[in-house]
Amino acid sequence: MHDELQLLESKKKEGKHLCQLVTKVTQTEVKLEPLMSDAANLRGLGLRVHVNGASAKLMVDTGASGILIDKKVADRAGVKHLIDHGVQGVGDRAAASGYLGYAEKIQIGELEFQGCYVSVVNTNSVLDDDGLIGANVFRSFLVDMNMPDRKFKLTQLPPYPDEPAAVASLQTESAPAHNFHNRYVAPEMKEYSPFLLFGHDILIPTHVNKSPSKLFLIDSGSWDSVLSAPFARAVTKISSDPDTTVKGLNGKVAKVYRNQQITLQFSRFTQKRDDLVAFDLTHISDDTGTEISGILGFTLLNLLDMKIDYRDGLVDFSFDPNRFH
Repeated sequence: MHDELQLLESKKKEGKHLCQLVTKVTQTEVKLEPLMSDAANLRGLGLRVHVNGASAKLMVDTGASGILIDKKVADRAGVKHLIDHGVQGVGDRAAASGYLGYAEKIQIGELEFQGCYVSVVNTNSVLDDDGLIGANVFRSFLVDMNMPDRKFKLTQLPPYPDEPAAVASLQTESAPAHNFHNRYVAPEMKEYSPFLLFGHDILIPTHVNKSPSKLFLIDSGSWDSVLSAPFARAVTKISSDPDTTVKGLNGKVAKVYRNQQITLQFSRFTQKRDDLVAFDLTHISDDTGTEISGILGFTLLNLLDMKIDYRDGLVDFSFDPNRFH
């Protein structure tokens, strides 16, 4: 185990890419597969991913980092155990137990990557699916999540002017190295909105009921949009909702509230809601390193074609009002 971990670290020091793209194909388009909470209710969208040849359906989660799979998938795929570590997520309990693993090969559509870290959670029951794949693992690409059409597309980012195109890789490490560069807005991206990237978290300025803008997390892994309880109290009326259960990797949320009549405004879009959940987001803010006032979740994002440029901190949303949603 230690020899394998030392080998991976030595490759990093030598400047060799981990989870490097080994196919000549530099773009792909695959189906976004529905993930159901029951026979009638959609709760997310997933990608078919092959880990060492073993198939898994992983929820695409813009609020997560790296690749997280449950132990059943890891055992089936022969993922090598490297070191124990906890897995943090939504909930008021301690981190779920798990470990850092190593996969020889990961395939997504026509793309194949070799030499990849994956996180494994030991308790299968805390995951409703085979696992999660954070959208940030594709930061070498322009990520296009066309949720209404159930399409997921990866294409090459426009190269920086007067610089060669970067080598594509899959960023499966929980804390990948950053190459700092001034934001570049390619001509075809002039309508994109800038966002702030804290680690893997995409934060976009959002107005609620004409309040000063606050930072909201773009999180396709959250079933619905959420307000932080203190912020919700400041902009609208809220009431306790003991009948609603919110849970994540770290168990259930203790106190849940519902708001009255709000208007969300972000980028070029506005949405009116009168039934959003609110709860304490302090642990998410602490993990991120800045205050998170809310979450833009799947129920909203499922209406949009969302394109993400992690490299330059740009996001674009397209909405077709004539489409049946």
